[in-house]
Amino acid sequence: MAAERAGQMDATSLGVFLAETFPQVAGDFAIESVTAEGLVLRLRVREAHLRPGGTVSGPSIFALADVGIYLAILARIGPVALAVTTGASIDFLRKPAADADLLAEVRILKLGRSLAVGDVLVRSDGAEAVVARASMTYSIPPKAAG
Repeated sequence: MAAERAGQMDATSLGVFLAETFPQVAGDFAIESVTAEGLVLRLRVREAHLRPGGTVSGPSIFALADVGIYLAILARIGPVALAVTTGASIDFLRKPAADADLLAEVRILKLGRSLAVGDVLVRSDGAEAVVARASMTYSIPPKAAG
């Protein structure tokens, strides 16, 4: 296993950061794995995530993609709470399974000093079919002069 580079965060440190910085949503997500390219994030689907008819709502799927890219960026640059979404596009491709968690497979496509771009494929746990595809751009704040 390669040594961690300065600034990198593993699944445990990302989970702690999310719980401390965004406690209002941290319990909805579980970081399944972190790789050099990105990560896999689970949305623990519960009743609050469902729309009438019992399927996972679009805003819940969007949140999964957005939090996934945010955490994948932080896995590479370290805990930067003020990195923010500046652009987002999502395609909802099919209805997710009503009785399964959702998994987001996140890839960071470009990581620069001030911008990061990533994409996400969302699937129902245990299914191969893609439920949604998202592309997002994040602004990374400049490092404080020190």
